[in-house]
Amino acid sequence: MPTAQRARHGGDLVVESLTALGASTVFGLPGQHALGAFDALRRSGLTYVGLRVENNAGFAADAFARVTGTVAPLLVSTGPGALMTLAALQESAAASAPVLAIGSQVPTAGLGGGRKGYLHELVDQKASFRDIVKSVHTVRTASQIPSAVAAAWASALEAPAGPVWLEIPQDVLLAPVSVPPVTSLRAEPRPLPPRPELTAEAARLLSAAERPVILAGGGVVRAGARQELRALAEALDAPVTTTFGGKGAFPWDHPLSLQSWLEDAHTTEFLEDADVLLVVGSGLGELSSNYHTFRPRGRLVQIEADLGKLESNHPALGIHADAREALAALAEAVTPRPPGTAGTAARAAAGLLTRVRERIDAQGLELEQRVLGAVRDALPDDSPSFWDMTILSYWAWSAFDPRAGALHSAQGAGGLGYGFPAALGAAAADPGRPVLAVSGDGGAMYSIAELATAHQYRLPVTWLIVDDGGYGILREYMTDTFGEATATELSRPDFVTLAESFGVPAVRTTPERLRADLAGALAAPGPSVVVLPALLRMFAPTHLDRFADGGPGDGPGPDQGCSEPDPDQG
Repeated sequence: MPTAQRARHGGDLVVESLTALGASTVFGLPGQHALGAFDALRRSGLTYVGLRVENNAGFAADAFARVTGTVAPLLVSTGPGALMTLAALQESAAASAPVLAIGSQVPTAGLGGGRKGYLHELVDQKASFRDIVKSVHTVRTASQIPSAVAAAWASALEAPAGPVWLEIPQDVLLAPVSVPPVTSLRAEPRPLPPRPELTAEAARLLSAAERPVILAGGGVVRAGARQELRALAEALDAPVTTTFGGKGAFPWDHPLSLQSWLEDAHTTEFLEDADVLLVVGSGLGELSSNYHTFRPRGRLVQIEADLGKLESNHPALGIHADAREALAALAEAVTPRPPGTAGTAARAAAGLLTRVRERIDAQGLELEQRVLGAVRDALPDDSPSFWDMTILSYWAWSAFDPRAGALHSAQGAGGLGYGFPAALGAAAADPGRPVLAVSGDGGAMYSIAELATAHQYRLPVTWLIVDDGGYGILREYMTDTFGEATATELSRPDFVTLAESFGVPAVRTTPERLRADLAGALAAPGPSVVVLPALLRMFAPTHLDRFADGGPGDGPGPDQGCSEPDPDQG
């Protein structure tokens, strides 16, 4: 039967619903139970980007959602395919990235633990997702598909945004449908405005403060509240520091900028000394509090869209609201500082950054700073970058100026393998702009298969692989803690030859040539790989000794060891 005369089926309703809601691109990987949806995808106007591993497809969708600010559909199959997305969806949950993951299911007769013995059958597949995603949706008939897709889409976008899971049985995807094509669907997330009495009280506290300071987290970036944040900071003459997830929320070189040195005791003490500290879009989790050594001495005002993070670590005037709406209301309500006081906060900010630089410069870390500087010089100002969990990334969290682009990393959930597939997702959103991915050799091995994806779709991603022969940061942690490292040294391939075998140009570089080699790769069309053999070191932590001498603060001291980041993207 000619394609034009084929009967529509449940898969068509999925694709038509996504199209009606404004989707443009779908990421995924096909499987037996999902073939009805992929057949419909072939006959649609949606762009499909197929990755080689479901987890990597999830990372690509995560990045697409971050850079576009809209929902990114992820289409996978049942059982193993579905479960392979869990680590990526955990990162999306930590980063509040609105990913709509659509997984197939065994036929409806096998739902509810029927144990029919179908391929990929699980007793309760959706139970694996409940602890990770915002909401779980199950379809049992084709007529339910449009409404279920719309409900899942709205849930993903509603503040705080995040991933959702929708599953559809194989027989429902294949069932013929006679209803007209879906052309109109509405999925409008509910707004989350601040309560006026809370805004008024916060404005009163900030206006009366002598030393107001602002800590801006990832919620500011996700809400698109950069202008509102700057207006408020300038009205209050308040210094601003950003969390690692909030990088780019405030101009790096602004006179009031404290940048992002949150793992430095000088910054921690500066925040503690504020008589009113406004925390917006952050839960003050492990990294944002210098491993929970932060002990505020003044009043806290916290604006947070995630109700679970509101006052989760410190008592505060808690405002459950979208960051943009709350900051705009505050900027209108505060009393601006008198003109004669201008400059005091800028001098304090400059003094802090001087103390931070002096501490770093005293540690003999010229190589690390030169490498990071070369990356910054080579990357176009408006290009986004995606960083895996590796030592150079940890440097970037504190020391990298994202400029007009944006820095994204996996520091929310802390899993390996994020950088390269995420960069592919961002490149799919805007194929005309080069994108940078940064990985260590250990993390790179998680994503090697996606070199085929990069080549197939000619995506303009340059992948910088820093090859130090193993899991470098874990090597440092274990050596510092136990005197020697175990299970951190890795046999790895010749990354240059391996990339070239996929048809991807590659070059081996040195710290001296890195800037030129990286700039050349970023300027060339299509994907490329730059390999830097280098053993980099981290700057010394400050949280281990903050209260070792019985210093300020109540309660137990911090963990006596560096740990992996927690799911606090703010």
